[in-house]
Amino acid sequence: MQTSSEAKAGVLDESGDKPIGGKGVLDWLVTETRDQRFIDNIFVDLCERLVDAGLPLARATLHFRIHHPQWLGARILWRKGLPEADIRMYDYGVEDTTVYLNSPLYAINNGASQVRKNLEVAVEDEVANSLYDELRAEGFTDYVALPLEHTLGKRHVITFASDRKGGFTDDHLAYLTGLLPVLALVSEIRLKNRMARTLLETYVGPHASEQILAGATTRGSGVTVSAAILICDLRDFTRLSDLWPRDDVIELLNGYFDAMSEPIERHGGEILKFMGDGLLAIFPLSNAQACENLLQAIGEAEAALARLNEENLARGREALGYGIGVNVGDVMYGNIGSRRRLDFTVIGPAVNIASRLENLTKLAKRPVLLSRAFVELAGRTRDMEHLGAFPVKGLDEPIDVFAFSSGTAQAAE
Repeated sequence: MQTSSEAKAGVLDESGDKPIGGKGVLDWLVTETRDQRFIDNIFVDLCERLVDAGLPLARATLHFRIHHPQWLGARILWRKGLPEADIRMYDYGVEDTTVYLNSPLYAINNGASQVRKNLEVAVEDEVANSLYDELRAEGFTDYVALPLEHTLGKRHVITFASDRKGGFTDDHLAYLTGLLPVLALVSEIRLKNRMARTLLETYVGPHASEQILAGATTRGSGVTVSAAILICDLRDFTRLSDLWPRDDVIELLNGYFDAMSEPIERHGGEILKFMGDGLLAIFPLSNAQACENLLQAIGEAEAALARLNEENLARGREALGYGIGVNVGDVMYGNIGSRRRLDFTVIGPAVNIASRLENLTKLAKRPVLLSRAFVELAGRTRDMEHLGAFPVKGLDEPIDVFAFSSGTAQAAE
């Protein structure tokens, strides 16, 4: 029987292990995590505090469904002795796999209040579930999965495993369960903060999202940025979209944007917007290699588009034509729009010239056109073919235009 002093200190388990640390862990979770931004760090700290407080915890996981264009969810894993969490992302479609359908996560996500497994005893009905076999082989004795309830019915999953003989006691599980409402609040705040950042990164790009999160949310707020500017447009898209089924058109656009976007982002460019069948990207000149990075991105994008065209031709589709205009200069980088609906983008004469150059690709029959200002800044005048000066709508003086000496594709008319 517990004494009053033992009750104040915590819960003694049945084997006489040291007591679980009373309100200490809960108080820490409520009052001392406010300055920690990332839930994985909080989770690791929580697990280590639970061990220090006497709980026989050897492994724990958090499973979140996240709003991300590429990933369905994330798993955060802590194990005794690991200095930091192991984070794994899960693809869309994993929820249809046999592994998931046979897992405790499936049961919790579909309404179960708890899944408990004694790992010290193997039974025949576990054959379809390799998780329990893996945990048992690693020396774990007990496993429990519980729901982590967020607001508006959003349900995530937390699991705990022990390597203590006999596993968790009822007092251990009652203590863990008692922590979950607070952990749910703490984790939901971090998850929604991450979700807000992810949504902004998805729709306006990483650099613009940082500006917005830092407070650039009023119309006209922004900065002047020196940048190399790239504008790309798909040729003959209106005709193709009239001829092809909707799903084929969407697949075509996604393939085209993947081919263009991945090299741009890989080389430090920021895609500010997709404009129907076109895109606008900048490479800030704060990076000394910005111009060279832009040229590398174009080269890799052209190669990717060539591969995409080979696939299209093999499937009986037309090859895609495109036009790319490149310029350099100062741009206004910030918010424009109405009082209640804003767009975070770049504007200015340098952007207009890049757009005009993209349009000129139709006339010049070259897929990529670059301004003299860009070519000179990049130090690539000798590497490029000078096509001459072209009049441009809205400008008094014609623009000196350059193209790659040997292109890998031709712009369609």
